[in-house]
Amino acid sequence: MTHTVVVTGASAGVGRAVAHAYAARGARLALLARGEAGLAAAERECRLRGATDVRAYRVDVADAGAVQQAADDVVHRWGGIDLWINNAMVSVFAPAWEIPAREFRRVTEVTYLGTVHGTLAALRHMRAHGRGTIVQVGSALAYRGIPLQSAYCASKHAVQGFNDSLRAELLHDCPGVRLSMVQLPAVNTPQFSWVRTRLPRHPQPVPPIFTPELAARAIVWAADRGTRELNVGGPTWQARLADILFPGLLDRKLARDGYDSQQTGEEIDRATWQDNLDHPGDQGTDRGAAGIFSDRAHDRSAALWVGTHKPALTGVALTVAALTLAAVARRRR
Repeated sequence: MTHTVVVTGASAGVGRAVAHAYAARGARLALLARGEAGLAAAERECRLRGATDVRAYRVDVADAGAVQQAADDVVHRWGGIDLWINNAMVSVFAPAWEIPAREFRRVTEVTYLGTVHGTLAALRHMRAHGRGTIVQVGSALAYRGIPLQSAYCASKHAVQGFNDSLRAELLHDCPGVRLSMVQLPAVNTPQFSWVRTRLPRHPQPVPPIFTPELAARAIVWAADRGTRELNVGGPTWQARLADILFPGLLDRKLARDGYDSQQTGEEIDRATWQDNLDHPGDQGTDRGAAGIFSDRAHDRSAALWVGTHKPALTGVALTVAALTLAAVARRRR
C-alpha cells in the first residue's frame, strides 16, 4: 500500500533525511519548505530514491493559510494524508536580552505555530477520515532549556504542551488519529551554519552529535507504531532525568559549560554570514541533510536501540526474573 507523507522543513537537515527514508519506501511525498534550492534538490533525490510521486511546496509554515492550502492540494491530488511530520524550525543564538521581541516572535511563529498550523491542516482531513498519524519533531530542549537558545527552547516547550492537550482530545474524539513526538539530541544539520547568531564563534550542536539519518530512523519508527513519545539518544535521557532530579545543579552546570559547548573555536566572519531567520538559508546553494560536523556525528545510539526494543527487553527481563525466583525457591526447598 502506497502511503501519502507530508514533511515540513524538508529542504535540509532532519526533514531532508526523513524525506529520503520515505522515498526509499515508495511513498507519495509532499515536501514543504521555504528554500528553493534545497527543495528542488530534495524533490529530485526523492524521485531517484524510489518515491511513487513527489510534490514540492514553497511554503513558510508561519503562514497558516499557505500550509492549509498545501494540505488541501495534497488531498485533492492523492485522496488523503496518511502521515504528517512537523519538522520546520528556526532559532537565534544569543543571550535573551540580546534577542529583540520581533525575533522571539519569528522563532515562535515558525517553530511552535508552524507545528500548530501543520497539525491543524492535517487534522482537517484526518478527522474526516477517522485515521492518520502526526509526528512532531521535538528535542531534549522541549523539557530542559539551555542558555543562548531561549526562543527555540520556549517554542519546543510550547509544542510539548500543545501535544499533550491534543493527544487527550484525540483519544476522546478521534482515537483513529495517532500522535507522536520524537525528542532529538544534538544533530549535525546545516542550521548551525545559517542560524541567526550574536555569538563570537561558529555555533555547534552540543556534543555528542548524531547524524540526521539516525534521527530519521527514529521518526520513521515512531510513525510506524504511533508511539506516544520517543527519546532519541543518551543525551536526551540524561537531560530529562537531570532536570527532574537535580535542576539547580543543572542550571549551574549549563551556566558554566553551556556557552563554550555551543561554539567551535572558529570566529564568525560577520561580513559573509547569512542566516535563515527571515529568509531561506539556501539561496542559490543546496545545503543537503548534513551539516559541517559529519566527522564527529554518530550514526548509532545504544539508548535509541533500547527505546525501540522495550517489549523484547521487558520480556527478557521478566523471564530472567522468573528463572531467578524459581532457582531461589528450589534452593530453599
